[in-house]
Amino acid sequence: MTRHDGRKPDQLRPIQITPHYLTHSPGSCLIACGGTRVVCSATIENSVPPFLKGSGRGWLTAEYSMLPGSSGQRIQRERSKVGGRTQEIQRLIGRSLRNCIDFAPLGERSILIDCDVIDADGGTRTASITGAYVALGIALHKLSKQNPDLSKVLKTAVAAISVGMVGTLPVLDLNYIEDKDAAVDMNVVMTSTNQFVEVQGTGENAPFDRKQLDALLALAEGGLKQLFQIQQQALKAAIG
Repeated sequence: MTRHDGRKPDQLRPIQITPHYLTHSPGSCLIACGGTRVVCSATIENSVPPFLKGSGRGWLTAEYSMLPGSSGQRIQRERSKVGGRTQEIQRLIGRSLRNCIDFAPLGERSILIDCDVIDADGGTRTASITGAYVALGIALHKLSKQNPDLSKVLKTAVAAISVGMVGTLPVLDLNYIEDKDAAVDMNVVMTSTNQFVEVQGTGENAPFDRKQLDALLALAEGGLKQLFQIQQQALKAAIG
């Protein structure tokens, strides 16, 4: 069975990662997953939150936003207060990236990840995680020329993908049309060492069973293996 956009159930959308998308950021990229496009950047500052001062260890935090014109209906800018959905996604991105980092060689520095959605067609949070890893890798490589310890910070790659049940069919990398009608919607974050960071799954209209869960996780693992290859190709193009 093919999907409405012609893809097979286990087929990713066309994915392209363009490194060095921003001029001034130490590490940046544009990740395009079908109709979803996210600008990701990584900045490293010589400071840490108060709870880490004197510890010799660093930190990573993330911010996420959807630009007003990124969706069919204008999205209000979150100026004075960040909404609940945005907070949840920011925390997910931060948790995901922290799981691929060794904070000891980072020293008392903070990594700031920014993910800005410029076009949304489903999977914005998963695209943000996948692209943010590439932006971080570029930033650490650039700054390691002045501080070789920074080359030891990344311990593994991390990426994320969506899967879901559209009708009775498990499918990979849902776009918006599929996502809004999916009976089961799931986001899977994983490291390149085959360890799960986070699994977010919801039965939208009815519960789902273990057989369906196993099928969705297997589908996600297959897609993530492809994403790890795409990440490495982008990093190789960016830093050699």
